[in-house]
This record gives sequence, C-alpha cells and structure tokens, in this order.
Amino acid sequence: MTSIVEFVEYTLQKVCEDPSAVKVVETEDERGTLLEVSVAEADMGRVIGKEGQTISALRTLVQSMGMREHKKVFLKILEA
Repeated sequence: MTSIVEFVEYTLQKVCEDPSAVKVVETEDERGTLLEVSVAEADMGRVIGKEGQTISALRTLVQSMGMREHKKVFLKILEA
C-alpha cells in the first residue's frame, strides 16, 4: 500500500502551490483502506478542480491501483 500513498503525495505536491503542506494518512478497517489527505487551505480549490474533476480523477486512479492489490481504497479530503 505504500506505493499508493507515495503516488497520492507526489501527485498532490505537484498540483499544490505549497507542497510542504500535503499530508496523507493511511488507515485500514473492515471496509478497506482510507487515505485521508490534508492540504493548505489555499490549495483546496486546485486539488478539487473544476466541478470536482481533479479529485474525481485521482480517486479513480487510487481505486484502480487498489484493485491491483485486491483491496478497496478510498480517498478523503480533510477540510482545513
């Protein structure tokens, strides 16, 4: 699972103006793996994207990477 966390961190650091504020926390429960993402408040719009397209695309990529490992992976953005 570490590769998915690294992928999300790397991708969000390239999107955000403040890459040092990007944090990804991985937790597991009975439903699957949850990746909780926090970014700087100023970068929230960049991460979500126009009509949510950026975060939707990232969630799709994360879910497909999880399927390769036979796990369900969810991505959640924490509000500042």
